[in-house]
This record gives sequence, structure tokens and C-alpha cells, in this order.
Amino acid sequence: MWIKHEIKTWLEGKPDMKGLEGRVACVTGAAQGIGREICTRLAEDGVNVAAFDINDPSQTVKRCLQSGSDAIGLSFDVRNKHQVHQVVDKVKAKWGAIDIWVNNAGVFDNTPTLELSEEKWDWVSNINYKSMFLCAQAVMPLMQKNRWGRIINLSSMAGKMAYSEEIAYCSSKAAVLGLTRALAAEFGVYGITVNAICPGPIHTEMLISAYQHLADLNGVTLEEWTNGIVETIPVARLGNPQDVAALVAFLASDEAGFITGQSINVDGGLVFY
Repeated sequence: MWIKHEIKTWLEGKPDMKGLEGRVACVTGAAQGIGREICTRLAEDGVNVAAFDINDPSQTVKRCLQSGSDAIGLSFDVRNKHQVHQVVDKVKAKWGAIDIWVNNAGVFDNTPTLELSEEKWDWVSNINYKSMFLCAQAVMPLMQKNRWGRIINLSSMAGKMAYSEEIAYCSSKAAVLGLTRALAAEFGVYGITVNAICPGPIHTEMLISAYQHLADLNGVTLEEWTNGIVETIPVARLGNPQDVAALVAFLASDEAGFITGQSINVDGGLVFY
């Protein structure tokens, strides 16, 4: 497979300048939306992809295989430390290494503060934040040994801005930024970079579901609510999952080796810091 890719890129005059060919990437929350596009983009760039999700990631795996890269899908709960270590061992057994880990799994919640239960707080925090610590802790020894690695954490513009009745979501996404900086400071000496991506409104099933709920609460249609959001975005459109996947591919590459501890917005200009 590697030889076929090299011949193809040589004939096209497009040698692999990013250093991604043959790398191994793990992506959580990969069954749909942003996670699926991240897997697809990395596979198109020659990366072997392990697509993780609590739901069936088989459709994502199918898309990756169609690109010519190798891919597997594994279902597990990112909140479970034992299961995290199990999948790390499975990927290592298959490909011998893990070079790139994308912490994409996440959930949205907009329960008002006075109505928010401890159980709901823990559910949001454990998926959006604690899982990233568990995954990083599990994969770091492999990256340390190879003295090369990329960890990319999906935060949100809500990690930098506060929104009414989104206390659990905003808090968890802000915590991701602190986790990212701390990991970057500790593991940079091993050639490992750790960065966060802060998407704005990205057209996914999760976003549309959230917008429908908010539209219903405010007595307007989904179209009216969405148009109102778009009017606030400087580039005058919602983002798409490919916008995020393109940045992941760059941060995973050799070209981004001097970038670490950063939180990069992909939001059409909504947040300027």
C-alpha cells in the first residue's frame, strides 16, 4: 500500500511534504460529524486511522478505507480508563505505534445552573474533559518512546466565551484549554506537541439538534434561529466539518512541529483571541 501511494504521488508530482504518510492516528467521537471528517482527511493524507466511538464507527472506517489507507473501528467508552488502555493496546498491536491522538468526543448541554444536577455535571465533564486526560495519559508512553507525537484536543469557542445556561459545557471546554497547555509544557521535550482547536458553529447533527431546541424555546423556526446566528459571523456562514479537519491535518504534520500549547479558533471570526 505504501509503495502504491509513493508511485501515485511521484507521478502526480506531489511528494509527501507533511510527514503524515504511514503515521497512525486515533480519533475519538469518530462515528459522525467532525470526527468522521477528521478521520477521512487524515486517511486521505496517508495516515492509518483508528476510529473510536461509543456508537458504531463502521461507516467512518469504510470512508477511510476507500481513500487507500488502512483503518479500523473500535467502540468503547472514553470515560472508562480500563477501556481506554485496552484500545491503545489493540492499536499498538496492529500498527506498532500511535503517532497522533485526536480527542474529539464531546457532548453539549444547556441546562440552567439552578436545574443542573450533579449527575449531569459529571456526565458532561467526564466526556468533554476527563476523557482527554485519560486518553493522553494512556498514549503518552508510546509517544515518549518514539520521541514524536501529536495530541489535538477539541475544545470550543465556549471555552473562551461564556454563554447563559451552558455552565457545564463552557466549564468543561475551558478546562480543555488548561489541560492542553499543561500537557504541552510537560511533554514538549519529547517531541510531542499538544494543541487545542476551538470550533465555532459547525454544521453537524449535534449543532442542528441544539439549534432546534433553542429555536423551540424562543418560539422561532430552526431556519430563523440559524439565520440569526449566521448574521453574527463575520464570514457569513456556518462552518463545516472539513474546516476543522483541515486544521487537524496541519497540526498533525511535521510542518506544525514548532506549534504547541495553543488554542486555535475555527469560528469564522467570532472570537479574536
